Amino acid sequence: MLTARTAVLVSGGGTNLQALMDAQADGGLKSGQIALVIADRAGIGAIGRAEAAGVGCALIPRREPGFEQRVLDALAAHRIDMVILAGFLGILSSDFIARFPGPILNVHPSLIPSFCGKGFYGLRVHQAALDYGVKVTGATVHYVNEIPDGGQIILQKAVDVLPGDTPEVLQRRVMEQAEWALLPQAAELVAAQIVRGKEEHT
Repeated sequence: MLTARTAVLVSGGGTNLQALMDAQADGGLKSGQIALVIADRAGIGAIGRAEAAGVGCALIPRREPGFEQRVLDALAAHRIDMVILAGFLGILSSDFIARFPGPILNVHPSLIPSFCGKGFYGLRVHQAALDYGVKVTGATVHYVNEIPDGGQIILQKAVDVLPGDTPEVLQRRVMEQAEWALLPQAAELVAAQIVRGKEEHT
């Protein structure tokens, strides 16, 4: 069976990676195969999650020279069709995006175009939502282009902001109610498109 070979780039605990791997295991992500995890920092939880699931993991430190070329080389070596940024804290250059032939997806913890772009990541996003006083926030999965958080939206899901929320509490709710469901759904949509393209060329 043809699948879209997928690489996941991670920088932290790997909860979104876990959601993808769980979806693959239970059939929710059937058109995509997670073939590689690339971690940009040593000792992060995502590495342990990948190893526990038997997924190959490469450590490529983002702070070291040649990071993007090394990632491109790894993607080529593993014949990767699609890249997913799941809690990846780097911003890929326009050169990288132009050179990788497949789609690149990112999950962002707000309803784009709110609270997004350069400097909006992690708890900063949720703090900004609370400071602004919005009553609804959420998560967005979008295609990656040369503008941070500026690519075409694939899926969005809203999450209520509740009285007394802290950035940490809101972050957890957005992950549980939106990100962990939305990312596998979007990955399956895009992977299915890739598989259809492969079938048409066989």
